[in-house]
Amino acid sequence: MKLLLTGASGFLGREIYRNCSKQFEIVSIGRSNQNDIVLDLASIIPNLNQRFDIIVHAAGKAHMVPKTPMQNDEFLEVNFKGTKNLCRALEKDGLLPQMFFFISSVAVYGIEHGEGINEFVGANPNTIYGKSKLLAEEFLQDWVVNKNVKLIILRLPLVVGSNPPGNLGKMIQGIKRGTYFSIGGGKAKKSMVLAEDVADLIAGCPEISGIYNLTDGYHPSFSELESIVCSQLKKDKPFNMPIGLAKLLGKIGDFLPLFPVNSDTINKISKDLTFSDLKARQELGWNPSRVIDKFKI
Repeated sequence: MKLLLTGASGFLGREIYRNCSKQFEIVSIGRSNQNDIVLDLASIIPNLNQRFDIIVHAAGKAHMVPKTPMQNDEFLEVNFKGTKNLCRALEKDGLLPQMFFFISSVAVYGIEHGEGINEFVGANPNTIYGKSKLLAEEFLQDWVVNKNVKLIILRLPLVVGSNPPGNLGKMIQGIKRGTYFSIGGGKAKKSMVLAEDVADLIAGCPEISGIYNLTDGYHPSFSELESIVCSQLKKDKPFNMPIGLAKLLGKIGDFLPLFPVNSDTINKISKDLTFSDLKARQELGWNPSRVIDKFKI
């Protein structure tokens, strides 16, 4: 079976490629020269000239807070227009896949704190990242109608694995340098998922359609995650910063692009935000590992 993968050079895409290459013939497409088909999906509708059984659309723009209208537009170009151009390419060749996996995000819910949030909660994104992902989701749901293509949308929380990007990567680098502070005792719990578990699911997923949250089912606290990182780096546990001071520093970071934190970062670290993966467990056979048991930096 043949699989077309976008985002193969990205953090999650690399894990999907490694895992799925064991059983699929994979063709990768993207801007990096490491891809089999090198182009920018945000600006080009490619000529694929072959049929793929499975599409895994993992390419996307994330891990930054836009400061300008142009940066906002970049999210829409990559996450939304790139998705449309990929589908137009499949339509153009008239060779539709059996399954289409879209890597989305829990950011589409637009919820900053809460527990056990499931797929039946309405999507109401409050960031351009979440909005661009939701636009792509909605486009794909319309696109597959009457096409006999199974669409699985995977809404992911923090994705964990070796050399991670984003706020987890910043945490690791901060602990290495001794510049990281625990916020409010690190008590806030967050949904997380291992990249390798997401890849495992895609490799063996049943042919059904649906929207699914994926988590490790345990939802570690930041304190637990900090302890794992400190242990592997052989560093002392970080100092604790009172939440009031952390929020003040976050406001400073909102206006200074090179400042290590901003309000968004502080909110993510200081408030519980967990999601339910019960639907995936019941319908997809989702049975992940706990992040704190397997995470290696």
